[in-house]
Amino acid sequence: MNSARFTDELRRLAAPIWEAQAQHPFVRGIGDGTLDLAPFRFWVRQDYRFLIEYCRLFAVAAARAPDLGLLVRFADLLHATANTEMSLHRAYAAEFGISTAELEAEPMAPTTRAYTDYLLRVASLGDFAELAAALLPCMWGFSELGQELHARGMPDEPHYARWIEMYADPEFAELASWCRDLVDRLAEDAGEASRERMRDAFLTSNRFELDFWEMAWRQDMGILVGSEVRLQGVQP
Repeated sequence: MNSARFTDELRRLAAPIWEAQAQHPFVRGIGDGTLDLAPFRFWVRQDYRFLIEYCRLFAVAAARAPDLGLLVRFADLLHATANTEMSLHRAYAAEFGISTAELEAEPMAPTTRAYTDYLLRVASLGDFAELAAALLPCMWGFSELGQELHARGMPDEPHYARWIEMYADPEFAELASWCRDLVDRLAEDAGEASRERMRDAFLTSNRFELDFWEMAWRQDMGILVGSEVRLQGVQP
């Protein structure tokens, strides 16, 4: 592999969006424990619906995987997401008096719907390299945010301390690292047109990640333009 990683280029392209996520009041409020529980409860409900569709994305990735090793890895990711990450959401919901049935019946906010529909569209109609680039921001971004918040010190609010521990976990970081390596490997074998689609998919998913924080912060079931407000001058 060349010393210059394709994912380093992607990270540079997305730097303004990445920084806006790190500085978002929702994320900062988790880190220092000051976030009101109402927007966090909203995030739990919407992110649970997001993760259901993210599991479908892993299923499509497994079905389209070019070799058995990737098929097995994406199947493992589906299992881990459904049985580890989503279990944390179910635990939070139970503490908030929300049943699993209520979580699954939660209406999708437009931002949640748009993000998941976009991911599944790329997974179904794009090439496999584009699919990998589209799913990377969620894993990589949460891993980096978790590690950054953990390094600053854990908040007293137990819900947020558990959240940070989940996403700062070395096993979660390993998943993000594996996905980065996969995107780098796929980019090496791709033509420039395919790499450009990978760049677009990565940036689009990052914009949706930012809008998701904004949606939760506002507890907004309407259409959001958070990334446009916060990132004036960043071209789509």
